[in-house]
Amino acid sequence: MADRSYLAWPFFSERHRDLADTLDAWAKEALPAFEARAHAEDTVAVATKDLVALLGHAGWLRHAVPAPVGLNQSLDVLSLCLVRETLARHLGLADFAFAMQGLGSAPVSLFGADAQKDALLPGIADGSLIGAFALSEPGAGSNPADMTTTARRDGDTYVLDGEKTWISNGGIATQYMVFARTSDDGAKGLSAFIVPADAPGLHLAEKIAVIAPHPLGRLQFDGCRVPADALIGNEGDGFKIAMATLDTFRSTVGAAALGFARRALDETLSRVKERQIGDAPLADYQMTQSRIADMALSIDAAALLIYRAAWTKDSSGARISREAAMAKLHATEIAQQVIDNAVQLHGGLGVVTGNPVEVLYREIRSLRIYEGTSEIQKLIIAQQTLRNHEGASA
Repeated sequence: MADRSYLAWPFFSERHRDLADTLDAWAKEALPAFEARAHAEDTVAVATKDLVALLGHAGWLRHAVPAPVGLNQSLDVLSLCLVRETLARHLGLADFAFAMQGLGSAPVSLFGADAQKDALLPGIADGSLIGAFALSEPGAGSNPADMTTTARRDGDTYVLDGEKTWISNGGIATQYMVFARTSDDGAKGLSAFIVPADAPGLHLAEKIAVIAPHPLGRLQFDGCRVPADALIGNEGDGFKIAMATLDTFRSTVGAAALGFARRALDETLSRVKERQIGDAPLADYQMTQSRIADMALSIDAAALLIYRAAWTKDSSGARISREAAMAKLHATEIAQQVIDNAVQLHGGLGVVTGNPVEVLYREIRSLRIYEGTSEIQKLIIAQQTLRNHEGASA
């Protein structure tokens, strides 16, 4: 039984506690049926679609979009984090399905015109539409200012040319939030577009297989034509839209890592209590207890950083680049360590394919890379810290 005492922290209101408890109970009943399909490359795409539909039907996707379709007036980052942590603790692919509905529609949620919100967000919330966020390129992952995909105005349309890669939900999304260059003015020359999956000139060039299966692909845009009203905001708003989206969702990546780490600790506690070494359970040995202490401490520290960032965003509405980077960096790094300890304490069972800690060992690795690598998070933290010091000294 996972420790739920952290829900008493002052970050959370009663509705947040109810959300976590209700979702946890639902996940215990609904998600075990997906275990086998969620971990096989040949079934993961269909399983993702089914999970999106299931999450939509159950109403959980209404947390991924704002009112009037969603349950909160704006994107509530505490709720997003709680949902991702809870789902990740039960099934990594369920967290992925939820997260991409939020990330893959956030540019419209945050900056879209009313007509764009009306056309997209109800389908995202009920699971009939599947979202995707297409920012990364082969030569422009961590630095969007190096983007080479272009969008040129042609009458009442835009024509997109270029390539996107590492795109989650590539091949199953119904539409993509695509960032492309509309001028040569560096980061100020980027714009954002809603591109339907069936837009002429858009092709899934490659399915990308990874160690923890999920739908991932490379997209090719060859004279891909979309109507002018597919533009989100104004030309040149793309960098602002991308950074605001990541600012909102980066903390939630940490929350997913936290869910993985909590599951690893829970599995480990059960294992060390039942595994006999000589005349005593493994849990009685001081070396075991030292590892357990490190795991528990790391998890609580990560949770505090995550929910501080989320609470700050929800309370102030201000940019939280530093806080979100700290949360994402620390949570994903310590989750890797916690899960490695879990594998070690499971002994031979820890490396058996399909064992929960073996699955977690593969699932956690990508979280230290996507939505900004750990190295990028350190740069963000350092730069913001230096700026804050300069401002305080002025």
